[in-house]
Amino acid sequence: RGFFSALGTKWNFLNFHPGLVGGHCIGVDPYYLTYKAEQLGYHSQIILSGRRINDDMGKYVVENLIKNLIKADVPVKDAKVAILGFTFKENCPDTRNTRVIDIVNELKEYGINPMIADPEADAQEAKHEYGIDFDSVEGIKEMDAIIIAVGHDQFLKFTREDFDKMFKDGSNESKVLLDIKGILDRKEYEVAGYKYWRL
Repeated sequence: RGFFSALGTKWNFLNFHPGLVGGHCIGVDPYYLTYKAEQLGYHSQIILSGRRINDDMGKYVVENLIKNLIKADVPVKDAKVAILGFTFKENCPDTRNTRVIDIVNELKEYGINPMIADPEADAQEAKHEYGIDFDSVEGIKEMDAIIIAVGHDQFLKFTREDFDKMFKDGSNESKVLLDIKGILDRKEYEVAGYKYWRL
């Protein structure tokens, strides 16, 4: 956070952070650009490398979740996992080309059927496009792990006590929290003993 805060003092700084890149523009347009470039005889390795990294991000996130579940002595198969956020970006209802679906699908490969809560998302669109039914945020209880996939303003307001209510009772050392966008204070959760990870 300090790094980005310092950069933010520049008049021309654009405040981008690591995360899942989806949506109907940024997630797709690089393919149009590389297609046209190849027609003109240019092979854009940088753009294609960026797309490959993003296309594998769901797998990378889930691999880190699994590692942290193991460190927390939580059995992986049938672990109770909640995902907060499903839209392709913060504070909008649009789920088109969301990369959160990659996380959902990867979790299912490990025998984990996550609860998904997104108060901002268009629930009908998510059901139609992905077969996803959302749970309420209030219904997230007794979790082994929570993945904050999208940094909606509502989630920014959550305190550690709010997250504690979502986890199973027990020591904080068994609580796995993945904060993809880095919206939480890492030190606060690590000092409290959480298994905390972010991009």
